[in-house]
Amino acid sequence: MTEAAEAPDRPRVVLGVGGGIAAYKACEVLRRLTESGHSVRVVPTDGALKFVGAATFEALSGQPVRAGVFEDVPSVPHVKLGQTADLVVVAPATANLIAKAAHGLADDLLTNTLLTARCPVLLVPAMHTEMWEHPATRANVALLRSRGVVVAEPASGRLTGRDTGKGRLPEPAEIVDLARLLLAAPDALPRDLEGLHVAVSAGGTREPLDPVRYLGNRSSGRQGWALARVAAQRGARVTLVAAHTADLATPAGVDLVRVGSAEQLRVAMHEVAASADVVVMAAAVADFRPVATAGHKIKKTDRDPEPVALTRNADILAELVTARRSGQVVVGFAAETGDEGADVLEYGRAKLKRKGCDWLVVNAVGDGKAFEVEDNSGWLLSADGTETPVPHGSKAQLASAVWDAISSSLKGRGTSGDAG
Repeated sequence: MTEAAEAPDRPRVVLGVGGGIAAYKACEVLRRLTESGHSVRVVPTDGALKFVGAATFEALSGQPVRAGVFEDVPSVPHVKLGQTADLVVVAPATANLIAKAAHGLADDLLTNTLLTARCPVLLVPAMHTEMWEHPATRANVALLRSRGVVVAEPASGRLTGRDTGKGRLPEPAEIVDLARLLLAAPDALPRDLEGLHVAVSAGGTREPLDPVRYLGNRSSGRQGWALARVAAQRGARVTLVAAHTADLATPAGVDLVRVGSAEQLRVAMHEVAASADVVVMAAAVADFRPVATAGHKIKKTDRDPEPVALTRNADILAELVTARRSGQVVVGFAAETGDEGADVLEYGRAKLKRKGCDWLVVNAVGDGKAFEVEDNSGWLLSADGTETPVPHGSKAQLASAVWDAISSSLKGRGTSGDAG
């Protein structure tokens, strides 16, 4: 297969594939990267090619696939690939591959590429729990992270055979989300939240009218998911309290608590916040709920329907601020539209003052903004009067900006360690 022409404005990604059963998921990672406009060169190990053939990777990438350093020698691929890449992603990264990378071993094309790469490197582990927890693997991971390599937290779940536990490869969509983040902001995933417990709420609450119908909103939960995902990859222990969301897989390294209504979210957030260092209220909580919920489906009749009486839900963010412990950081979100009375930012400033939280993330919504879309933008308002615009980008980029601000403020307070 001949070399495909490289478009100079397309981000160049090297996708390394280690020799584990999760290698089949690399095909979906590859497809998502190429369809989103990236030029991807797949570099598998010999072990990976026993799980997925070179022809599959070549068909999906439009690029030649080689594993050894003695193929296409005149183009010097063992040096060139790393030198010209904008990002190297290895998924799955086996225990053996992580060990080689940590100790500078280079016996195939992929390990040579890792030595020559000067761009961000993302290793996404996949192995059995015992291998991930082995002191040798933990030491290798720590060594790589100390050098600036991003070693992602693996997911928990079904492994091979009957085994379950930590060590599962994160879902392809999550890997691509992390890759996009590192391409946009190479320093977006420092391990600066280690030792902290973070509580994040996400999604939209649903207030039942009857067993069929409910009052709800358009929140997909993606922004809360991004906040939880980025925090976990920055080293935090994360509890995600999720109301209704789109069909999203649990982020790797995150404990998930499912809720439905505003009252259920309120109870869960108070429980989790009691041991959290940082509380982020990104959920879209219904302001009102029906006074009564019918025990049966409300039937359509010839007469006009009865009005639905509403009552106000508790202000969860305000309650969390009131219950805040010394040193705890509370972050709120405000989805605003602006009107003839004030613009989005003015309403955000008023809400920050009213709620009393440490930070408020203000998003303009409507017309394809914020809700039910992949990207976001907004302003990060601080209680000290600082206002930081967050430019349009992925929701992971906005999440990274939020954690940058929180991490900086915690360092200023001298806060570290787990409150729980």
